[in-house]
Amino acid sequence: MPGDILDNRGRGSAGWSWPAIHPEGRKFALVSAALSLGSAVMAWETLAWPLGFLTIGILAFFRDPQRVTPRDDRFVVSPADGLITLIQKVPPPRELTADDGSGAKGMAETPVTRVSIFMSVFDVHINRSPIGGTIRRVVYIPGKFLNADLDKASEENERQHFVVERADGVRIGFTQIAGLVARRIMPFVTMGNELATGQRVGLIRFGSRVDVYLPAGTTPQVLLGQRTLAGETVVARIGTAETIEGIGQ
Repeated sequence: MPGDILDNRGRGSAGWSWPAIHPEGRKFALVSAALSLGSAVMAWETLAWPLGFLTIGILAFFRDPQRVTPRDDRFVVSPADGLITLIQKVPPPRELTADDGSGAKGMAETPVTRVSIFMSVFDVHINRSPIGGTIRRVVYIPGKFLNADLDKASEENERQHFVVERADGVRIGFTQIAGLVARRIMPFVTMGNELATGQRVGLIRFGSRVDVYLPAGTTPQVLLGQRTLAGETVVARIGTAETIEGIGQ
């Protein structure tokens, strides 16, 4: 299925398959599996079984499933799997707006809508680009490891900011935020890279959050409490500002 064009009229093919494991997770799983096997050989069952379950957990955490990204220039897709925990009108982070000396424009300083997606340890932790374009800014900020579900995590936790600019000049920022358990943010891309919508851009180990900053005049197409899939769920349509309501049930 990777690279195939699929549509709502049945074009293409699809079938279930085991998700790939990201290379970053394979080394951890290999060490854990080796220790589990060694413990089993030595008849240390009290170690072998927990290590075996740990290996399965590592493989599950670092899974990297294929996604089908909808194709439409208006779409902003979710950068992360998880739960929508905050939707707020806020000023963009200074790191996304200030002149960084590179000559590349950041985001405007006017307030924008921030959509926060919380990833638990059970979610896929591969993050994807919400739009296609050129990476104009990558800023890493060391910080604390507060619960990523807290509002102040956007300003106090370890985090990494991105600004992606489309060919028509529309710029969207998004931020990877380390959480209470997460201890490392790993980017796959750097300044100047060209991205497709839904392309993998990085991962955060062991529980975290991603904020996406929508451009002015654009409101979210998701609701608080809704779950998202990275690269698939349409978070917003650029230039669309409408109120959407839902009922928890």
